[in-house]
Amino acid sequence: MSTFTIFLALIVVVAFLLVVVIMVQNPKGGGLSSSFGGGGTQQLGGVKKTTDFLDKSTWTLATIMLVLILVSNVAINRTGTGESKAIEAINTEQTVPVAPAVPPATNNNTETPAESN
Repeated sequence: MSTFTIFLALIVVVAFLLVVVIMVQNPKGGGLSSSFGGGGTQQLGGVKKTTDFLDKSTWTLATIMLVLILVSNVAINRTGTGESKAIEAINTEQTVPVAPAVPPATNNNTETPAESN
């Protein structure tokens, strides 16, 4: 398993977690925090200031994703000359040589064989 594959798997996991955290939030102040009491000072089930946690986790996951994407660029296996694979395929194709066109033979004798009798 290559390093790039590991980074790709980590990016997918972080992206999934980021989607979950963003979907839990409500842009109008509701979401998960309102279902646990709504007030900033109330506490229910040990959850206090859920919006702060969700906000920090969103920024943390976004930062982790950005770093993983930048680091995975270094881990990409760079083989070849840097050209496109299509261009490399065109350059390596076996071409069949074409015989040059032969011009029709010119006859210096202007009379036809029937006239020479």
